[in-house]
Amino acid sequence: MLRVVSWNINGIRSPLQAEEPNSCTTMAMARVLDKLDADILCLQETKVTRDALTEPLAIIEGYNSYFSFSRNRSGYSGVATFCKDGATPVAAEEGLSGLLASQNGDVGCYGNMDEFSQEELRALDNEGRALLTQHKIRTWDGKEKILTIINVYCPHADPGRPERLTFKMRFYRLLQIRAEALLAAGSHVVILGDLNTAHRPIDHWDAVNLECFEEDPGRKWMDGLLSKLDCQGGSHVGAFIDTYRCFHPKQERAFTCWSTITGARRLNYGSRIDYVLGDRTLVIDTFQDSFLLPEVMGSDHCPVGAVLNVSSVPAKQCPPLCTRFLPEFSGTQLKILHFLVHPKQEPVSKQSVLQLSNQTQGQRRQNKAHVRSIRPRPSRAGSSKGQKKLINYFQPSSSRLQASTNLELPNLRALVTPKIPEDKVMGKGVEGQAKDAEAKDEKELRTSFWKSVLGGPLPMPVCGGHGEPCVMRTVKKAGPNEGRHFYMCSRPRGPSTDPSSRCNFFLWSRPS
Repeated sequence: MLRVVSWNINGIRSPLQAEEPNSCTTMAMARVLDKLDADILCLQETKVTRDALTEPLAIIEGYNSYFSFSRNRSGYSGVATFCKDGATPVAAEEGLSGLLASQNGDVGCYGNMDEFSQEELRALDNEGRALLTQHKIRTWDGKEKILTIINVYCPHADPGRPERLTFKMRFYRLLQIRAEALLAAGSHVVILGDLNTAHRPIDHWDAVNLECFEEDPGRKWMDGLLSKLDCQGGSHVGAFIDTYRCFHPKQERAFTCWSTITGARRLNYGSRIDYVLGDRTLVIDTFQDSFLLPEVMGSDHCPVGAVLNVSSVPAKQCPPLCTRFLPEFSGTQLKILHFLVHPKQEPVSKQSVLQLSNQTQGQRRQNKAHVRSIRPRPSRAGSSKGQKKLINYFQPSSSRLQASTNLELPNLRALVTPKIPEDKVMGKGVEGQAKDAEAKDEKELRTSFWKSVLGGPLPMPVCGGHGEPCVMRTVKKAGPNEGRHFYMCSRPRGPSTDPSSRCNFFLWSRPS
């Protein structure tokens, strides 16, 4: 069996912190891989660039990894594929256009891309949104075939930026050309990752209230890419099948992405935008199951995956794109220490050592003579005994003993504290208590004064639908109310028919 899993992790360090907040990165990453138990794990939105990629993230024992980085922005986009050593690919390639290919260990089969300019192809690949790995598999009847895994993170169409919708649709087109070219060359193809489009109304919790849901360009593109009927038979339009709907055609509320701002995951109001798509022949012949893992936390997405009834035939050596061959991880790149410390010290000759020691001894003699010349010498008359020896400082002197015997003892009566009458002691105690009470009253008066002047934040109002404390939000839309604060129900947004979802409570915050 071959188990493939896809997960938009929203930053490669996010699930690691959720899994092991205080452990090292290597152990946390290994635990994530073991938990998902995938032969091939495809990650999206890694948000890491090559200069920020560390060895504990890239080199995990038992796996070989491949990364595609965003070349335009740091901390943006990016995909990665981790393969068990038993599923080592025979080829790996970054990007869809072939412009990033190194001509050594690449996948190939690009199709006709004449409708794209070189600048457009480079722009589509420079965001680090696609990574291909090609594997040898053996089917149940013993035949060896080629399987190409396309790990993709498709662009999001921002409503306020119409050029991003154009970019998204051009990326879709390039993805389809490459996938169909690989199919035409005889390879099986699996497209998996975040496609950023909920295909059917069943895949979105609020599809009935979305304007022109069926007319969305992304959904129309998926209509042409995918077969309309399930994998049990019948005619089809596209060359690929949505494997989850193949095995769970009527499963409702099967979502893979939720809004973190509204806390929608708690009530499961989300959308299904993460997919495992397989070519029709591969799905019918080898797929055993397709699943979601909503219980896995650490991101605003959950993992999705599938199980194929095939075995992997690992390559003897990893493709050149493997991260273990990067100079910074393979040991061929010079470290900064090499530029600070000379790698080889020149041997010092014996003659130079002798000259140095002779010069040092001569200098010491000159220094001693100089010290003697400037040191004040005691007079001969007062030093009849000559120079004192070290032991003289550890023996008791007779003069000191005589001086100690002549010391007078202190008067013990002077050391005795005179007795104070009890009435005076009681009077001082009462006076001290009165001062303490007065100081306490003054402190409380001062505290109450400052509280009245600086009064703290007012308590949150409660919503009318649930009687729970509200949350404060800020108007960000341009207009007369931009920047104003308001209160609303803290529960996740949902349909009005669900009493457990957000109520329609709204209250402007008083200006401070």
